Order: sequence, then C-alpha cells, then structure tokens
Amino acid sequence: MADNPEKFTSVTELYTRLLPALNAKLSEFKRLKITDLTPVNLWNYCLDKKWVNKKDLGIHDLVDDILNIDILEIKEYLKNKN
Repeated sequence: MADNPEKFTSVTELYTRLLPALNAKLSEFKRLKITDLTPVNLWNYCLDKKWVNKKDLGIHDLVDDILNIDILEIKEYLKNKN
C-alpha cells in the first residue's frame, strides 16, 4: 500500500473533513445527557490541547483524538476559556 497522506489547503477544509467525527463524538455525549457542547467546542479543544505541538498527523490520528476526547478534560477546558 502506497503512503499517500491527505493534504488539506485550509483549516476550514480540514474541519469540514473531520465534522463527521466531531458529530459522532457529540452524539456519544448526548447519549450520556451532555448536551451543552458543539462541534466547534470539540474542534477548538483539539486545536488548543491535542494538536498544538504535534506534526505530521494523519487523518486517522485526528479522528482518533476526537473520538477519545474525555468529557472531564473538555469541560475543564471550556470552564477555563470563559
């Protein structure tokens, strides 16, 4: 299998590509009765906390990070942002 990493020309394009994973995580939180989060909250958390010092991440790494967001960590992040 050839190594062919996807390239994105903008952060908006990457966000759009990752939106299904962000929405899947939101659905998981909603099943747990956590309804005060948005895709943008999860996106900004990942940008600020998960991906800030990382390089050469593949799309699978980004999706994995999104799907493994801990509710306590994002709640703390949002509390400190306000």
